[in-house]
Amino acid sequence: MPEQPLKDTIALVAGATRGAGRGIAVELGAAGATVYVTGRSTRAQRSEYDRPETLEDTADLVTEAGGTGIAVPTDHLDPAQVRALVDRIDGEQGRLDVLVNDIWGGEKLFAFDVPVWEHDLDNGLRLLRLAVETHAITSHIALPLLLRRPGGLVVEMTDGTAEYNRDHYRNSFFYDLAKASVLRMAFALAHELGPRGATAVALTPGWLRSEMMLEHFGVREDNWRDALEAQPHFAISETPRYVGRAVAALAADPDVARHNGASLSSGALAREYGFTDLDGSRPDAWRYLVEVQDAGKPADTTGYR
Repeated sequence: MPEQPLKDTIALVAGATRGAGRGIAVELGAAGATVYVTGRSTRAQRSEYDRPETLEDTADLVTEAGGTGIAVPTDHLDPAQVRALVDRIDGEQGRLDVLVNDIWGGEKLFAFDVPVWEHDLDNGLRLLRLAVETHAITSHIALPLLLRRPGGLVVEMTDGTAEYNRDHYRNSFFYDLAKASVLRMAFALAHELGPRGATAVALTPGWLRSEMMLEHFGVREDNWRDALEAQPHFAISETPRYVGRAVAALAADPDVARHNGASLSSGALAREYGFTDLDGSRPDAWRYLVEVQDAGKPADTTGYR
């Protein structure tokens, strides 16, 4: 593989301010891509998350990694803003090769194990709008540009594989519905894009060491293992760059169409493509969850990373 296999690739990572989206954008940049990154938290104004990560910071990290990062503040619930974004990409590049739908924004909107009739309805519906409607709007507006040239790739980011989510209740009615919907979106897009020369997949990271997750455990990336005292199974966790490398590997694969419609994970793709996380390991979180954590066994990542 060339050192920067995506040197001539134009990508849009929708929802790239933090977490998996930022990791994906940076790894696409490391592979040489020009990456348009979108989100609602900027240096001038924070979203309702009220967190310090900004879209401009992500764009700078993409450029520092070896690509070209372009920050375009965008609310993906607003079709006019998404249309302006896609028009800009068209005007500046004339094409779009990779679309990553990573828009989420729901961490503060769901309650664990609270039944639907007791859950805050406004929060639940807002979660569905942020996690599902945004993806539909973005695909509707961006896909004509992506289809202009054969070989385009759409990555629908979710939490959990289709197999795992089929058999497991995921946190709450609204969370479960949102993540299942994104999986089905990838399946439907594959049906529509495949005959037109493009590929759509669903992709999940494992237990992600996002900024918010590290903060939850009171640790940083450089001392994340200190969290194992409170939650030993956190040992299987991975950086956002790991799933970023999964997307970069898919985007660089000339035979990526064989994955059309598939539900994929960072751990499984690491085995297929040979990439590692930043520490050189290959965590396989979803296999670990089934075989160790959900099985009630003591935490032990031997054979899983």
